[in-house]
Order: sequence, then structure tokens, then C-alpha cells
Amino acid sequence: MPQLPEDIIDRLNQMERRLKALSTAVNTRPAVNEFRPPQTSSVTITRPLFRIFDGYNHEIFADDIMTGGLARPWLPLMPPLASDQTKWPSTTAAAFTTIARCSNPIWQPKMRLAVNTAASTGGAGQIRVLVDGVPFGPTVGAGITYDYLGLLPGDMKTRFGQTMYIEIQAMATAGTVYAQPALIHGAQT
Repeated sequence: MPQLPEDIIDRLNQMERRLKALSTAVNTRPAVNEFRPPQTSSVTITRPLFRIFDGYNHEIFADDIMTGGLARPWLPLMPPLASDQTKWPSTTAAAFTTIARCSNPIWQPKMRLAVNTAASTGGAGQIRVLVDGVPFGPTVGAGITYDYLGLLPGDMKTRFGQTMYIEIQAMATAGTVYAQPALIHGAQT
């Protein structure tokens, strides 16, 4: 067998040391993923299923085992909305009044909400948003788009998957004030 040059042997030894170090590092770290059987089963499953849980045992991703596709998280879509501002939720009240509300499950710790606002000719007022009764973002003047991305109130660890209640409130100092939600989605921290 012919003699190999010394630099090649040194390089092979160095590569072997690196592979050992990499193997050790991979085997000493905690598992990033974990596959678990479903806790209760009323359906016979013949296809593989896929679930991802966070550190607090919340199911954050799941496939739909019956028909395929995505089961969780649910991906809400905004319905088509009126573009004529006179058909938007409105108020003439001098105190903050709820003019639109909805409820959504909490999947992410943050939420972005955009609301188009307007006032009648000669009208003026303000719009604010409450999440579970707590102010969310700034109060804006009618005619200014409300667009806010921020943390949801409460503890994400205990509220995950629960329902939050969102209210758009408006008050008019003159005329009529209008507000129409234009965008809403969850976001990561």
C-alpha cells in the first residue's frame, strides 16, 4: 500500500475528531421534537399523524387526519366588508360606546388589528379598542387608521386556546363616527 502524504492523514484525523465532537453534541442535547400517541382515540387511524406541542404542552400545530391539510392552528379569514362608510358600524354617542365586537381563540401572544375610521361631514370623535375589557393600543381620532400590533393582556401560558373578546368603541364629539375592522391576525413576540 503506498504511503499517503502526511497532510492528508492529519486532515483525516482532524475530520474524525470533528465528527466525534459533533456526534457528542447531538446526543447530549434535549430532544427538540417529541412524537406522542393521541391520548384518547375514538377513530382508527391508519395514516401517520403529526402534532407539535410547545413547552407548556399546548398543541400548536396539527394535521387533519380525516381529510388532510391543516387542523391547527385555525387560520381565520376576513369576510368581505362594506366599502361605503355609511354602512360601517357607527355612533353619535358622546361617551365611548361599543359599535363592533368579536371573539377569537388565543393562539399567539400578540395581535395586530387595523381599523378604518371616518367621521360624517363636520363630525369628529375618537375610536379605541378593548381586549377582554382592557385598552389595546392607542385611542385615535376619527379619520385616522387605527393600526396596532401589541401583546395581548393576560398570561399566555394560562390563556392559550381560550377565547378573547375584542370590542371596537367609538365616541362622537360632533356628527357621526364610523369604524370598520380591516385586518386582524395573531403574531409572535
